[in-house]
Amino acid sequence: MARSHLTLAALATSAVAGADIVASRALSSSGAGRFDSAVVTLRSGEEYTVRVPTGPDAESEQSRDLVALNALTAGVRSRLPFHIPALIGQAPIGGTRALVYDYIQGRPATLADVGGEHSASDSIGRAIAAVHSLPTSVVSDAGLSSQSATQAAATAKKLAERAGATGKVPKELLTRWALAIDDSALWQFQPTVVHGSLAPESFLVSGDQVFGVLGWHELKVGDPALDLFWLNSAARAESADRVFAAYEGALGRPADRQLRKRARLYAELEIARWLLHGHDTRDQAIVADAEAMLAGLSSTVQNDLLNPLSTDTGQIMAVEDVEAMLDRTPLADRFGEGDRVAHANRIAED
Repeated sequence: MARSHLTLAALATSAVAGADIVASRALSSSGAGRFDSAVVTLRSGEEYTVRVPTGPDAESEQSRDLVALNALTAGVRSRLPFHIPALIGQAPIGGTRALVYDYIQGRPATLADVGGEHSASDSIGRAIAAVHSLPTSVVSDAGLSSQSATQAAATAKKLAERAGATGKVPKELLTRWALAIDDSALWQFQPTVVHGSLAPESFLVSGDQVFGVLGWHELKVGDPALDLFWLNSAARAESADRVFAAYEGALGRPADRQLRKRARLYAELEIARWLLHGHDTRDQAIVADAEAMLAGLSSTVQNDLLNPLSTDTGQIMAVEDVEAMLDRTPLADRFGEGDRVAHANRIAED
């Protein structure tokens, strides 16, 4: 049973010495019950967010998020054009703990916030570029993971091979992915600091500006394409184009030429990851859903020899085709927060 916002307010009082809480309200979340959360208001007008994990996976995520937030020191945060949650206090409860953070204004973005003259696309692109521009020592000094370009390719290969072993991936897709993964030119990139679990709802927006970025539990050094593949779910190609343009304009250095191709490869491999999740948990509904999506993707890549993901034959599959397929089953609908985190953002861990 979910804890009420009044219970969470009481926990906040225990977690933060001297907190004079005068109001509280439930905090809506896409977490599918993985966290109980609320916003509390102090007499001073300050607001805090209170979160309690409801299971071991969420508790592990919360712990990793804390490590990442500690790595993002005040000096690092000053280099970013948005707010990052700051831990205010914590209190034990039922074998786990409630964490209290400062509350960041804004609402979780959706794909509708990407694209259009008055969208948050430019701000989102600049926000991602700011993360990728951080010194890698931010991650290494905190003991967080790093992945080279070679390791990124090996991880993608392992994922594709595991999915292929289920016998449920069309051979056209397996060939397409294998050619891309074996194409060394695709993997010529400089690893950067990456958020590691970005999705539209990671961004807290107001109007056309990003005010905050949440969910730092996958912070690492790795392929910058990991923070951009979700753009393939955008309803229109121009929407993703605008984010990429803002990203490249703010990066301060040329983005690697194969960035978008790897992002599209990762987007396709997300369906393979969803298939494996269903296979590993023996959830036939998920398996059937993934099979349908793989069949839809396969139908758009019948001209593999002319439009591969690899770099040696020219332009890859039209982005509109991938976007149309993914738009029919958005990540936010296919994955709860926990599934999305565990399966859409662990490309660098499998």
